Amino acid sequence: MSDGDAHPSSAFATAVGAASGKTAATTEPAIVFDRVGVSYGRGRKTTVALTDFTLRVAAGETVALLGPSGSGKSTALKALAGFVRPTSGAVRLAGRDVTDLSPAKRGIGVVVQSYALFPHMRVHDNVAFGLKAHRVPRKDIAGRVAEALEMVGMAAYAKRLPRELSGGQQQRVAIARALAIRPKVLLLDEPLAALDAQLRQSMLGELQELRKALPDTAMLYVTHDQAEALALADRIAVMRNARLVDIDTAENLWRRPPSDFTAAFLGGANLVPCTVNRVSGTSALVTAGSFTLRAEAPDVGPGGWHVDAPGLLCVRPHTVRIGATSERDAVRGTVVSSVWRGASTRLQLAVTGLTDVITADVPGHLDTEVGAIVGVRLPDPAGVLIPPTPGAETIGAAETSATHEPGVPQ
Repeated sequence: MSDGDAHPSSAFATAVGAASGKTAATTEPAIVFDRVGVSYGRGRKTTVALTDFTLRVAAGETVALLGPSGSGKSTALKALAGFVRPTSGAVRLAGRDVTDLSPAKRGIGVVVQSYALFPHMRVHDNVAFGLKAHRVPRKDIAGRVAEALEMVGMAAYAKRLPRELSGGQQQRVAIARALAIRPKVLLLDEPLAALDAQLRQSMLGELQELRKALPDTAMLYVTHDQAEALALADRIAVMRNARLVDIDTAENLWRRPPSDFTAAFLGGANLVPCTVNRVSGTSALVTAGSFTLRAEAPDVGPGGWHVDAPGLLCVRPHTVRIGATSERDAVRGTVVSSVWRGASTRLQLAVTGLTDVITADVPGHLDTEVGAIVGVRLPDPAGVLIPPTPGAETIGAAETSATHEPGVPQ
């Protein structure tokens, strides 16, 4: 994408802003999932894809559905778009029940992973298709198509067929087609997955500009990439095993994750078992192996935190410090693995007194051999206390491997 294509044109921003209508909040949420369930098959062959999913998205709000593959996030989007029919519950748009309506009658813009371009139509006609279906005046179609293609850097490809484009280019055309109709609800299912790193960053900026230009448009954004979710979403809904696990603002979920799964998936936090020694308001003194540290102790409901209570200390990898074993407050650690990731080096460390290996992200290229002995220091305050989930399954590497620290190459 050239520099000239990096941002939407002022004409496009003005046009979509004018088309959005009044910016005053409406009484009805733009999107409502009311205890939606989706299952396939019958009897023993039944596959549950979504369970008791409840979510409300206001006009002008962007909510990211974040989770590993198979967590139900794309199924939720398809239920809203009308591509699958819920087996239970209801879907409403601006107060209107659309559970049984066809996709064409819902008036929403959709971008799916598979692009879904018409192979026999040229790029211009693919983008124009939705406008014609919405009966936009013929005299306005060419201008709207040109504006949408300009926004995604595809203006020069208007006469090409989809087969003459790369996968990333096809996805950008799909985004342009969704934007051309200026929808009140925009659904995006992994829209940047097919783009290389540089184009993904550019498109991320353009989607941020789109949010500003469409102040009344609700966006539901499906992704497994936490950097995208943090950059775009007002709120993040974390999903696992066909269920909604946690939902809050991006900042709250990052700073005070309410569950061990969210802490590990959103940012790959270390979850260090600890014991509470003392509690004062929303602060606690805890012991984790050989460490005695202060930690934030957010409200966990009736009873709260108490002395000798078990907990999990959420420690982000970039806050772990590596140095000499002689340094003050350092605990002896053995390097289990060392992987250079460009902006940082990721270390896996076996630390004296801790039962689990912990992860540390050290800035730059740290030339450390496996088996080397280092001093490990945890920050003080160390992080946030999270209550252990009774009977919870261990969070597998497959579930967290898709996530990465924002700005750190994988």
